[in-house]
Amino acid sequence: MGNRKSHGMMQEFWRNARALPGNVWRSTIRHGPLDTDLDRAEVMNQNFFLHILPVSVHRNTLRFSYSLGLGAIAFILFLILIGTGIILMFYYVPAVDQAYPRMKDLEFVVSNGKLLRNLHRWAAHGMVAVVFLHMCRVFYTGSFRPPREFNWVVGVVLFFLTLGLSFTGYLLPWDQLAFWAITVGTNIVAYLPGVGKQLRFLLLGGNEVGQEALIRFYVLHIAILPVLALIVLGVHFWRIRKDGGLSRPEEAESPLVSMTATPASRDPAGGSLQIFPADPRKTYGLMELVKGRTPMVDRGPEDTLTAWPHLVFRLFTLSLLTLVIFLIVSLFFDAPLKELANPNFPENPAKAPWYFLGLQELVSYSAFMGGVFIPTLTVVALMLIPYIDRGPAGTGVWFHSRRARKIALLSAILTTAVIWLLLFANMRTGGVRRFYPDSPQWLIDLLNPGTLTVLYLVVFFFIAGYLTDSLREASIGLFTGFLIGFTLFTVIGVFLRGPNWEFYWFWQSWPAP
Repeated sequence: MGNRKSHGMMQEFWRNARALPGNVWRSTIRHGPLDTDLDRAEVMNQNFFLHILPVSVHRNTLRFSYSLGLGAIAFILFLILIGTGIILMFYYVPAVDQAYPRMKDLEFVVSNGKLLRNLHRWAAHGMVAVVFLHMCRVFYTGSFRPPREFNWVVGVVLFFLTLGLSFTGYLLPWDQLAFWAITVGTNIVAYLPGVGKQLRFLLLGGNEVGQEALIRFYVLHIAILPVLALIVLGVHFWRIRKDGGLSRPEEAESPLVSMTATPASRDPAGGSLQIFPADPRKTYGLMELVKGRTPMVDRGPEDTLTAWPHLVFRLFTLSLLTLVIFLIVSLFFDAPLKELANPNFPENPAKAPWYFLGLQELVSYSAFMGGVFIPTLTVVALMLIPYIDRGPAGTGVWFHSRRARKIALLSAILTTAVIWLLLFANMRTGGVRRFYPDSPQWLIDLLNPGTLTVLYLVVFFFIAGYLTDSLREASIGLFTGFLIGFTLFTVIGVFLRGPNWEFYWFWQSWPAP
């Protein structure tokens, strides 16, 4: 009896041992060959990483000319930043006497340290630019409209988190460029009414940039802001799924006629209308009853493709291309690293990070308007866009209509002309104070290129709305003007401002210090 039990146990042992490779494979890869749509759906549902994507996507989502892949590129850059940032943490010490030497070690001692730092730096700048362009794409395609209003607001929050991540990382090299850029940037923060000075003190841990500021920026950069960004990113992705994926034009939808209708019998033109074509491989079932309606109510489930392989392979290719491009940039262009930070020798000109130089240019005209009013107005306007412009017409279409394209072009030309005219007038006359030395501050705040540009944009918005009787087209004109203005003031701040914030053309050299 005992021998028979032992013999049975050994048989089971050897049987399981022989089947071990197959059982390990099936316990890890829980699907067979991907021959049918059901198999492709299973691979999306059962994979931890792919589960964030839908099982199927609309054809319009796969059009690169529509999305430009900007949202995906921004997320890929975020992953690159996390990966390179974790490796850099092994070498970096957030102390004023060690931060800069560690940067030098990365250049000359650590294997591939310079490449790693370059990749981290350029990916950070790239993410700021790509997130901004992604927001522009969402606006110009009307993708913020119902039911996606909340996700637009989440996207705006993500944009400011991206700025915060880049800004807090700016100080860590502890060189002259970082020190004075953060000094200027936190001075702009101090202009916020009521809480500005307190917020600056909280950021710096004192009244000056020093050890306390370095450790606070470090903790914000590696822990607090990345965790917040991950949480908000999760909400952003979740809302994309719940809102029915990327937006698309109405004509891209298949209207729901009948699950059993004969297509030709429902076509008023008598032609062939492919609605819910019969597919024996497709099954339908009732999974759950919930309150409310889904984004697919009144929409047909057709014109979709399985996410595997159509979407997954596109994302994989885009990831590789993004990584290769930023690796090439990192190989040929070094991240800037100037001399060790010296609080006694300020940079001239001392400039904020490039994405804040538009604000610094506005602050040079009026501290209140450039540091408080215009930034606050911009944030409020961005948040309110989806609650003001709510019409369905033009959603999912670049620039809404041909007339809207002309309005955008006109707005770009006029805004460029107005800004250069105001800038030259300000430089020629020297501003209001030159004519009226005792002029009140409110007059200075009102009559300067920044404030007058905002007034011009408001007037343009109402005139365009009156002439076109279209809120959408007027909004496109206003947003384009804002975009051009922001870009022009940034370009002026980056390239055309020299020592003492004097104006120099591209071909003019700055005087020697």
